[in-house]
Amino acid sequence: MAPEGTIHAERIWKRFRPDLRTSMARAEFDRLRERLGGPALNWQWALRDVTLRAEPGESVGLVGDNGSGKSTLLKIVCGVMHPYAAQKLDVVGRMGALIEVRAGIQPDLTGRENIALYGTLLGLTRAEVMARFDAIVDFAQLDFAIDRQVKFYSSGMQMRLGFSVAAFLEPAILLVDEVLAVGDAQFQQRCLDRMRAVIDQGTTVVFVSHDLAAVGSICQRAIWLHHGVAMADGTVKEILAAYRGAVEAAAKVADDSGGLVRVANLEIDSPDSATPTTQHPLELRFQIEAQEDTNSRLFVGISEGTADPIFVFRKHVQLSSNGTEVRCTLPRLPLPRGRYYVWFGAVDHTRGSAELSPWHPLTHFDVYGPELDSPPTAVVRRAPVHADVAWEVSNSSDVWQRQRGASPSVGTTDRRFGT
Repeated sequence: MAPEGTIHAERIWKRFRPDLRTSMARAEFDRLRERLGGPALNWQWALRDVTLRAEPGESVGLVGDNGSGKSTLLKIVCGVMHPYAAQKLDVVGRMGALIEVRAGIQPDLTGRENIALYGTLLGLTRAEVMARFDAIVDFAQLDFAIDRQVKFYSSGMQMRLGFSVAAFLEPAILLVDEVLAVGDAQFQQRCLDRMRAVIDQGTTVVFVSHDLAAVGSICQRAIWLHHGVAMADGTVKEILAAYRGAVEAAAKVADDSGGLVRVANLEIDSPDSATPTTQHPLELRFQIEAQEDTNSRLFVGISEGTADPIFVFRKHVQLSSNGTEVRCTLPRLPLPRGRYYVWFGAVDHTRGSAELSPWHPLTHFDVYGPELDSPPTAVVRRAPVHADVAWEVSNSSDVWQRQRGASPSVGTTDRRFGT
């Protein structure tokens, strides 16, 4: 038998009928009728031949657009939904699932009673639940409301209670959907820290989120789903890069805004190297066409594929209807090795910041340089920028000797290092 914390969900298929609300018996009858040669019904496939494998202590992220099947796959793994077909569905170990804000939470019970109920459902004894009770309440910051019925909690309070119970009762498998978006930024960071802690303790984590930075900081592997199909399965860095690239390409294809300002040509150059290189100059040259002379504010951003940039720079420019060339130079490119995307937008500063060109991607470029997150660690898994710093390291005995007026010992002199 596989060890606790193992997930083997192989070749999963799931479909729904969007037109009718049918019972399970009716769905089984329709399935049998189709197999016997009856007419095909209006089905939509949510998952098509998807495989999810996770070993004990592994963290796997699921990324993809809305409606790609991520939540459906989680519900099948945790048993609240049955697949239409599957070659294998083997999930071993106690499971904690946080798929929706109210998942596992009974609104008519108090917070204290919900903790006890959830622990019982996970197979823990009352003594085991009570041993973790204080830690759950402290993490959720609900000591003032723990004896209040949950139906009087806000959505954020319910999410905090649900996550705290799921994470602190030490399940072998922890499933987390996009519920962290309900909490504030501080609590989201605490949740991410807690997930790293349970991963270090050997818990298997499957994490669904549209926050790709959070996925990159938590997960070792990732699966990219698109319209119910697994497009790719690999290391989190490879999958996030592929997904970001697809998002950028889709946005570029869909860009038909017909703005008053457009970029006719863009050239990317590194004056002192053959390719863009970390901590070397980078020059962007734009040929911009405008339908009329206008006083514009240009915005140029560098991202990893999505519309959220790593950094943005802007400039007031008098655009001419005869064409305008704009050059901007970064003296030291602060990006590590990887593929990045140039985004552009423009507004008319003289007319209430009216949009002249929507925020959209132009092209991508590759940077040669160091890998800041290799090898990945539990502390830092992804660094978006590269910074040159000076390190000063002193042996404690040397500091003591200098304070007494003595010379430091041989082999322990101060040294400076540049990254």
